[in-house]
Amino acid sequence: MSMKPTLQLRVGTQLTMTPQLQQAIQLLQLSTLDLRQEIQQALDSNPMLELEEDFEEREVSETQQEDDWASDIPENLSLDSEWSDTYQDSGPSLTGGGGSEEGPDIERNTAHTSLHDHLAWQLAMADMTPREHDIAEGLIDAMGADGYLTLPLDELVDGLRGQGLSGLKVGDVEHVMMRVQQFDPTGVGARDLRECLLLQLGALPEDMPLITQAKRLVRQFLAALAGNDRKLLKRRLRLDDEELDHVIALIRSLDPRPGLAFEDSSNDYVIPDLIARRIRQDWRIELNPEALPRVRIQPDYAALIKRADKSDDNTFLKQHLQEAKWLLKSLSSRNDTLLRVGQEIMARQFDFLERGEEAMKPLILADIADAVDMHESTISRVTTQKFIHTPRGVFELKYFFSSHVGGQGETDAHSSTAIRARLKKLIGDEPPRKPLSDSKLVDLLAQDSIPVARRTVAKYREAMGIPSSSERKRLA
Repeated sequence: MSMKPTLQLRVGTQLTMTPQLQQAIQLLQLSTLDLRQEIQQALDSNPMLELEEDFEEREVSETQQEDDWASDIPENLSLDSEWSDTYQDSGPSLTGGGGSEEGPDIERNTAHTSLHDHLAWQLAMADMTPREHDIAEGLIDAMGADGYLTLPLDELVDGLRGQGLSGLKVGDVEHVMMRVQQFDPTGVGARDLRECLLLQLGALPEDMPLITQAKRLVRQFLAALAGNDRKLLKRRLRLDDEELDHVIALIRSLDPRPGLAFEDSSNDYVIPDLIARRIRQDWRIELNPEALPRVRIQPDYAALIKRADKSDDNTFLKQHLQEAKWLLKSLSSRNDTLLRVGQEIMARQFDFLERGEEAMKPLILADIADAVDMHESTISRVTTQKFIHTPRGVFELKYFFSSHVGGQGETDAHSSTAIRARLKKLIGDEPPRKPLSDSKLVDLLAQDSIPVARRTVAKYREAMGIPSSSERKRLA
């Protein structure tokens, strides 16, 4: 069921922006393989699009000009708005390693990321106090597969008190819950459907047409919507039929179960979106030109539109030309955003490219968000299921984030990834019959100016699946 023609013809220019911007945001969160499939569907359904077989000939002449019917396409699409998180799992489809210096065509399996893993990664990258971090962990543990909290807050408080968080109040948990509810995907951490939808509507621009009425409908009249009581909704919200249709369409575009997108347990093949190349003494981060098919507007059909008559055929072509232009602009904005974020990340992790994991710097979402002037939730989306090919292998961009450990400032802090790598090397070089105890590992790390507690060493060792010193001795 498509509402796009109705919205374009009946509501006007301002509202035609909404589904196309949903499309732009959807493209940003798709993996390269998923995006390939979407582009192929667009090629199959839109006669104004075709594969660009000769990449050298990039002239599209008049089809690249701003025509009267395409004047509402902005020069730059802003993909960085918290409202974008609303559409990470929904929205309209497009149809409605090695050290080689050559461009890689690498495909490899990547482990599935669960909703809890995705939220835990964002938590590790968030700026919270240790107490807030413990509360947030409890909230994430209490979420079901659909992203909803499965326990009342008072029961959560009792459970967290039993884990050592003395003096904890419901208000403390509510404060942290609001932080967790800003995580990707938008709508997680809600206690019911109403709150889930309001979280997603709350992330939309405040000046979006009819957004106030949509929020009020969700807040007060969900039962009337479920019963299709249009008469009551029109009267109480003071809307006509056309406006009510738009409000209902907006609400139905939201995702009532935002966590379920992470339930697909199948492994995906991945293709690098970015390539890190050494150029003399420096590194260049660039888009992988082989990642996506090259598409363009079909020049012969575009030329037909210049007749500018009012025939049904010409109207049909104009509509598809508008959709095609939005698709090309959305793809361009996705690539620009991905490249900006990737370049900033690798500029911070230059030492990793030179020396490997042990040189990894601490890096959290806020660091990149501040540098590129984007929301942290946008950075989370851009770095999830996006991969970079380096001489050290193919890595998901999320891999380059790591929490701070030890030290009081940026100069003496160390990343958890670097510490794990150092521990792995120390244990790998230990005498088989005299393995290093956790206390000894603490001392050796301290000699490298890496102050960590013994329990931290034990936690990292266990996370890497390395047995204790006594068990390693028995295995020797």
